Amino acid sequence: MQLLAPAHVDTPFTFHFREPTRMSSPLLMLHHASIGYADKTIASKINLQITPTTRLGLLGMNGAGKSTLIKSLVGDLPLLAGERQSSELLNIGYFAQHQMDALDDQASPMLQLSRIADKTISEASLRSFLGSFGFSGERMDTICQSFSGGERARLALALIVWQKPNVLILDEPTNHLDLDMRHALTMALQDFDGAVVLVSHERQLIASVCDDLLLVHDGQVSTFEGDLQDYAKWLREARQQQANAHKNAVQTADLSKQSGNGAMVNPKLDKEAQRKDAARRRELTRPIRKNIEKVEAKIEKLQPRLLEIEQLLADTAIYDANRKHDLLALMNEQTALKTELQQFEEHMLEWMLELESLEQSFEEQ
Repeated sequence: MQLLAPAHVDTPFTFHFREPTRMSSPLLMLHHASIGYADKTIASKINLQITPTTRLGLLGMNGAGKSTLIKSLVGDLPLLAGERQSSELLNIGYFAQHQMDALDDQASPMLQLSRIADKTISEASLRSFLGSFGFSGERMDTICQSFSGGERARLALALIVWQKPNVLILDEPTNHLDLDMRHALTMALQDFDGAVVLVSHERQLIASVCDDLLLVHDGQVSTFEGDLQDYAKWLREARQQQANAHKNAVQTADLSKQSGNGAMVNPKLDKEAQRKDAARRRELTRPIRKNIEKVEAKIEKLQPRLLEIEQLLADTAIYDANRKHDLLALMNEQTALKTELQQFEEHMLEWMLELESLEQSFEEQ
């Protein structure tokens, strides 16, 4: 875990996680667990133990199953097999997009906090607490319907913090937060006296909060042996292997038609007819192949700059107070690049599925 410098003196956010009132070890366990949905197993044979000192970062490509694992840990998603065992003292603070969506739009931050607070707590104490999350004046008493994504995220975090969890399970907690709040959250997580399980596209947050890394990949959940730079290298290689596998599958489909495999070659066609048939198929698939190549080129163009930004963010000097604007620019660029990269990867998958479908239709003719 890389410690950050204290938050900027002019930050409006000064919160910290309240000390858990009760603790035990282990707090939560998965034993020989299989996770997923009725029609699809995402990962299996998972053995995981969460203790009060656990600080775990979850890694993996989009769609690998990180959020599915988190939902299974929380208990929102039943296991397909195996056991989930939890301590009687377990108190999970769970942050994900749906916590923001579940906020009462017709209630103010003050009202929503008062609903979960002990009735003996004074109004002044509640207002002081909300103030540490950037709510002040009339905003504390304004219904949430008009709140921005950042305000909703801060309120969701405030409600979690108030309940003194001993396990924090956080799925992309910084998505709607500005730079000051991200920094304040990182500092608070570093000081938190409990377990942390974190999914985040911000590798600096993972590096600052987590001691161990867990990789969700290819239906398995395993310890990642290495640091985040090693993971960046692994991710590039995995994406390249994925792209190559799709390419090879398509090329094999063409070659197999000339391989003498009776299941794939029409014996009634002579060599000239086979040649024309192969040419026709190549012509029909050419537009899709060109789209795949274009997307691959765009992905390869983005990755070096993304890696460069990650290396810059790994340098503690960028977090100096006088470099606040440089840090904000880098983090904004990183977020934009990651979003763009994810869109390209989704386009790539769509084109590859379309190509596979077209190749399959040839076999059915």
